[in-house]
Amino acid sequence: MPDGTIRKHGNGDGKGAGKRMMAKSGTVGQPGAAYTFEKQDDPVRRHTFAVIVDNEPGVLARVIGLFAGRGYNIESLTVSTVTEDETVSRINIVTTGTEMVIEQIKAQLERLVPVHTVHDLTLEGPHVEKELALVKVKAKDHSRRESLRIADVYGAKVADTTLESFVFLIHGSPEKVDSFIELMDALGGVEVARSGVVAISRGAQIAPI
Repeated sequence: MPDGTIRKHGNGDGKGAGKRMMAKSGTVGQPGAAYTFEKQDDPVRRHTFAVIVDNEPGVLARVIGLFAGRGYNIESLTVSTVTEDETVSRINIVTTGTEMVIEQIKAQLERLVPVHTVHDLTLEGPHVEKELALVKVKAKDHSRRESLRIADVYGAKVADTTLESFVFLIHGSPEKVDSFIELMDALGGVEVARSGVVAISRGAQIAPI
C-alpha cells in the first residue's frame, strides 16, 4: 500500500506478507545488494582505491568476486606488480556509492586474506589520476583535417594511420580522455581501448607495501 502498511494474509498475523517482502528485497537466506537499504536521497560519490595485495593466483578474482557478490560497482580496474621481485601487486579501483557503501567496500577489501593495505585516495587527500586510451576514428577529407586539429589541442599523438582512419594515443585525466573521445565521436564514430585509471597520492609520503 502507498503508506507502507502490510496487508494481512493467511492467519491474519501479517507474517506471510512479511516473508514475501523480505524475499523480494533479498534479505532471506543471503544479504541483498549493497544499495538495497540505501536512502533515496543519499548522494552517490566516486572514489578511487589503491589496494596492495600479494601477487598470487586468484587474488584478482577474489577482489572482483567481492564486488560482484555484494552488488558494488566498478568503473575502472587496473593491476600491476610494484616490487622488483614481483611478489606484490597494486590494484587501482574506481567505484561509486553512497558514504555507507564506500565504507563497506573498504572494510570488505581489508578482510581479504591476500590484501596488505587499502587506501581510499579520495579521502586521504590530493592525488593524481591518469589514464591512457587508443582512439580509432574514421577520417576522410574535412574530417581528417578536423581530427588532427582536435588531437593537437588535446596533445594526442598519431599511433597509426591509413587513408581512411587514424588511431590516436591520448593520456591524461579521465575527464580529458572522455572529452577527447566525445569530440572524435562527433566526426563519424570511434573505437576505443582504455587502460583504466592509475592513481597515486601527492606529496613526499611513500605508502608502505
